[in-house]
Formats: sequence, structure tokens, C-alpha cells
Amino acid sequence: MDRTRVMILAIALLAVAPSQAFADATLFLGANTTPANRMVKGFAVGGSLLVLGFEIEYAHTPDDANTLAPALTTGMGNLLLQTPFELFGIQPYVTAGAGLYREKLGNTGHQETNVTLSSGGGIKIGLVGPVRLRVDYRVFKLAGGALSSPAHRVYAGLNLKF
Repeated sequence: MDRTRVMILAIALLAVAPSQAFADATLFLGANTTPANRMVKGFAVGGSLLVLGFEIEYAHTPDDANTLAPALTTGMGNLLLQTPFELFGIQPYVTAGAGLYREKLGNTGHQETNVTLSSGGGIKIGLVGPVRLRVDYRVFKLAGGALSSPAHRVYAGLNLKF
């Protein structure tokens, strides 16, 4: 490549590069609906550059022996594809991730620890200043001998962007 092309390419890359990175943290409550509704609690911390984001997430759902619904604990790394701006205070996104899970059912002796893949999406809605409401839906494909796969989760949480 000659110098002119290299300079034009460098200027073009600088022009489309974001001027700053953004981060956020979310505390959430929701429902794991597979195989029966149980409360899920968790948190996520992430960052983004323009339209691509990354987050790490932890969530726990207790078991319910009456419905034979196992406890599910997940630790995930997720990629997010999101709009680079909020339109009317709303920022939609889609996500996919990979991580580890542990499924355990009371005193039955069942326990499975393995890998999981997830996909889903949601929205972040501006409330006041840097505080947003985050609403999310995920599907988890649990590998190995999981009793309930795929697992479905829906949650809402407070999201702080910084």
C-alpha cells in the first residue's frame, strides 16, 4: 500500500472510532421459568464501544423440591450488539454468551456442572441520570446431563451506566 492509502485508511478509522468507552452494572431479579417458576437473582458488569459490548454475569435460582425444579447457578461471559445511542430513552440489544452452570436438585443426589451457551435480548430504559431499567430474556442451552434444558429466564433490574 502506498502512503496515501495508509493515511486515508488511518483517518477513516479515527473518524469512526468512539471517543470514549462506556461501562455499566446491573442488579436484577426475575424468574427462571424452566421447568417451574422460581426467583432468580444476579448481577452483571460490562463495557461497550459503540455497538459492541461485553459483560460478565452471575445468577442463581434456588431449587423447588415440590415441582422437581433444580437449582441453577450460572457464570457467563456475554457479547452484546446494541444501538450506539438511546432512542427516546430506550436502548435495545441482543446478546449471546458462553459460561459454566451448576444444576442441583435438593437431596436427590443430582448435581451437574458443565458448560452452557445462551442467547437473548432486551432493552435498557433511561430513568433518571445514569440510572436505567434493564429488562432481559435469555435462553440457556445446558450441556451434559441437565434435567431442564433449555432453561428460560426473564428479569428486570436496575442498571447504572458510568
